[in-house]
Amino acid sequence: MSDIPKAVLYYSNSSIWSEEKGYGKDELDLRVVDLAKGENYGPKFLRLNSKATVPTLVVPLDKSLSVEVESRYKAITESKTIIEFLDKSRSPLSHTNTTSHAPAPTLTPATIDFASTCKLIIEELIHSEDADPNNLMYMNARDEDSLRALADSLLPLMKGKVDALNHCLSDAQTGHVRASEKVVTFWTSKKEAAQMLLGLYENAKVPEAELDVNAKAQRAEYFKVSKAAWEVALVRVLTKLNELIIAPYTLGEQYSIADPHLTAWLATLIMLAGGNMSDNGNVVIEKLEKHIGSSLVLPKVVPSEAPRTDTERSSARTKLGMYWDTVRERSSWKKVYGNGLSAQWYTKYII
Repeated sequence: MSDIPKAVLYYSNSSIWSEEKGYGKDELDLRVVDLAKGENYGPKFLRLNSKATVPTLVVPLDKSLSVEVESRYKAITESKTIIEFLDKSRSPLSHTNTTSHAPAPTLTPATIDFASTCKLIIEELIHSEDADPNNLMYMNARDEDSLRALADSLLPLMKGKVDALNHCLSDAQTGHVRASEKVVTFWTSKKEAAQMLLGLYENAKVPEAELDVNAKAQRAEYFKVSKAAWEVALVRVLTKLNELIIAPYTLGEQYSIADPHLTAWLATLIMLAGGNMSDNGNVVIEKLEKHIGSSLVLPKVVPSEAPRTDTERSSARTKLGMYWDTVRERSSWKKVYGNGLSAQWYTKYII
């Protein structure tokens, strides 16, 4: 088995999607990509993933696993496609060579109805632009006090990104690296976007009255976009999610392929709202509602249609709150989130 080529997962400790399939430790190489140093923008990594995103999973191509034949590989760069691949590659129906004896549950729903629900949740909600946790992190300030706090945590990351992109562009200009016009354009566009946020964060401690006209307009536009992201777009996503999930998991009692997506995304969102991984479902949803503002009030479900006691009424919870309490009991959740999340939202893959 040692001659079988292994898949390679390029990831960051700040990647946001998770998976639990029980792969053996010797079946996968884990390689950290340091986002703070801009390693994802280097020419070597861009050859694997031209979007410069993590996670990226490099896998042997089908029918190229024989030890007598040199294997070929392909890179899977979309998070939802990575999870689908990991699910199908190790299941009771899979022919994949594996050294692990751990259970390999199939996460993909068997029914068309549930499969459609999972697709809606994964593709149209959690992975939508409105729900993008990267955007929500960068835009997680709607007044001057919160902007100063956000800048304190994100300045090192943004400085590292700008420095890395400047280095890449300089190397291309001097000929130290060979880069196509397309790659140079990509580096330039990423630098401009990062530079704009960096300037905003660097000015975060400057009172509005002391800003020049351009900086003042930039801050006002930032608050406008941030408010729309948190109080309008995200509210639509959360409201729809709370309607769609059945509880205690996304599809009821059965853990499905939508749950790794929802768990990682919701944990990140809770962290951005000031919640803790040790908080129960009621607490985290209350913190999330408070962070977003009065535009979000998720409906609660009571144990029966006509509760007769105060105890029954007080036990009412949102379906997302029920979901949170349920996934917190899984061993995979405890492995990833047991020590909490830092300001850089340390959420990993569970393989």
